[in-house]
Amino acid sequence: MTGRVQHDSSVSGLLSLTYRLLVCSRAMASKTPVGFIGLGNMGNPMAKNLVKHGYPVIAYDVFPEACKEFQDLGAQVTDSPADVAEKADRIITMLPSSPNAIEVYTGANGILKKVKKGSLLIDSSTIDPAVSKELAKAVEKMGAVFMDAPVSGGVGAARAGNLTFMVGGVEQEFDAAKELLTCMGSNVVYCGEVGTGQAAKICNNMLLAISMIGTAEAMNLGIRLGLDPKLLAKILNMSSGRCWSSDTYNPVPGVMEGVPSANNYQGGFGTTLMAKDLGLAQISATNTKTPVPLGSQAHQIYRMMCAKGYALKDFSAVFQFLREEETL
Repeated sequence: MTGRVQHDSSVSGLLSLTYRLLVCSRAMASKTPVGFIGLGNMGNPMAKNLVKHGYPVIAYDVFPEACKEFQDLGAQVTDSPADVAEKADRIITMLPSSPNAIEVYTGANGILKKVKKGSLLIDSSTIDPAVSKELAKAVEKMGAVFMDAPVSGGVGAARAGNLTFMVGGVEQEFDAAKELLTCMGSNVVYCGEVGTGQAAKICNNMLLAISMIGTAEAMNLGIRLGLDPKLLAKILNMSSGRCWSSDTYNPVPGVMEGVPSANNYQGGFGTTLMAKDLGLAQISATNTKTPVPLGSQAHQIYRMMCAKGYALKDFSAVFQFLREEETL
């Protein structure tokens, strides 16, 4: 009787081990290589989070030095976007602008030169929704799938894996995209057809720019009226004027730690990129005949900042810009 119990126990243990191995193999099967193109301020920490989650990353950046760190992490570095497409059937791109995206996808050494049928291409750049739609058409002709998935949250959220992804594309492909995006973000939201992710992003960034300028103006006025900036920020953040720009990303040096204003406006989300996103919002507003007077004014302010030496500083440097522009 004892021998039989031992036999049953060993069979049960063997079945349990087999089941665990099957589960493990299924999990590992999904960890096929993921291509990542664009390893800048945002792309770098995003790709690192894929590596942390066990995905083999095949990397490319137009600046080879950006790839060295990933070589040290065990990633495979390639010479072109086309080479990435040859080696991976899931690719994420994170690029600065519409022209960059067009070049990476459709250029002489672009993804579409060697893309495999059935590949999933996810673009997390912030670009013109119309460009996303055109890229989607070109990708579809090659038998692959394109989704736009721009992000919100900035470099800090990219490092922490807490980004918000706004996803546009074929709904049946959303789960496949979400598997990768949840490695880099805490919120992954399906918005609709291709281009709607970009639409959500440019609306968000237009509001962000307006609220940052408003926060900077209010803080500047309060300081000139004799208020301590930390006290004023505290009051704003317990009152109806509270917003992300005041309570999480305050633009006044010395009010908060760990934000660009505490580091001479280095890092974060560049003024050039904010001006670019506001330009996209203006184009969309014109195309849809939508009045955006505050968005237009914000666009002009950030363009002036770029022209006056603030291009590479974080967009919260609008506080410093307003302090110096007495005649604005």
